[in-house]
Amino acid sequence: MKYVIAVGDGMADEVREDLGNLTPIQYAKTPNIDSIAAEGICRFALTVPDSMAPGSDVANMSILGYNPLVYHTGRAPIEAASLGVTLAPDEMAFRCNLVNIKDGIMNSYSAGHIENADASEVIEELKKLNCDQYRFHTGISYRHLLVVKLSTKEIKCVPPHDISGQETAGFIPSGFGSDLINEIAAKAKVILADAEINKKRIATGKLPVTDIWPWGEGTAPKYPTLNERYNMTGAVISAVDLVKGLGVLAGMEVINVEGATGYLGTNYKGKVDACREALKQHDIVLVHIEAPDETSHEGSLPKKLQAIEEFDSNVVGEIIKMREIYPGMRILVMPDHPTYVRTKTHASGPVPFCVSGEGITADDSLTYSEIDAAKSTVAIPDGEKLFETFIRGNFN
Repeated sequence: MKYVIAVGDGMADEVREDLGNLTPIQYAKTPNIDSIAAEGICRFALTVPDSMAPGSDVANMSILGYNPLVYHTGRAPIEAASLGVTLAPDEMAFRCNLVNIKDGIMNSYSAGHIENADASEVIEELKKLNCDQYRFHTGISYRHLLVVKLSTKEIKCVPPHDISGQETAGFIPSGFGSDLINEIAAKAKVILADAEINKKRIATGKLPVTDIWPWGEGTAPKYPTLNERYNMTGAVISAVDLVKGLGVLAGMEVINVEGATGYLGTNYKGKVDACREALKQHDIVLVHIEAPDETSHEGSLPKKLQAIEEFDSNVVGEIIKMREIYPGMRILVMPDHPTYVRTKTHASGPVPFCVSGEGITADDSLTYSEIDAAKSTVAIPDGEKLFETFIRGNFN
């Protein structure tokens, strides 16, 4: 049996009056995802425990079958695993966003979705600050890593995408250990103010990187592998270090696709081709698409609709075709968490999923959406249960 999980990050949303009282998933043209729901089931699953914030780290960990209440130590340590960065017992990792703050307002949590080449130059400048206490590591686009000799559960950081358009002064790191983090950020600001790459970006009409924004703090995690848990092998395909890091920690092959950006127009074909090849060697492949989440954080409804439709046609539609090679292959399609265009940030609550394939008895679902999932009286209480049920096929 072969299995594919297709994740449209942040795809779930709320009913909107400007869409005729439909959700973005309902409004978007998604014939391929709808066909999976019609052939199989459409229900709700809770990927984020009620006691935890609705982050992509927690939610995607759940989708891969790991209980975040047991295994989660922070978001940044997962990204560190993706970058091959080993954390010492006395070290903490922080996600280091490259951001644009204008007049004290979080103008862009991604510095205008800074390109990899420019971002690499920025991090090289920041590496001038590396010392015995802390060091920078290069990631992708605006997503990078700061490792600090610090070990505390008291420090509190806020994700920059949660405060888009808001004053940043009330959201800087706080608690024990925050003085050092804020000191690093202040030193980075000075370097960035005079960085040549920023001068080039301004000259070409692009947003400069004015600041770094550390968040997602945590210590080194340890997971049992997918093979140890289910006697299966798997692969992860994503443009996002977080999801790649989960793959590393789960003992899965992490496949890097050239041209994969984590945004609209990413190299969908490359990702689908990689999935097809990975299925020759592995039992299960997770294909992660970040664009619905990114466009939601931007507060752009047209772009979110575009992202959902691109996911449906360029990813899910092509995965369905792989059943010509693997008849009966089970396909699970879902978001990790809701991301509301209205608030530009993640939301708590269950997410709709649909599954079809060998061993899945169809229910009354005809299409896929939050509203369709709500019609079912059966819901999956957590991601660990969803993954196990997907593998076993005992949804009914």
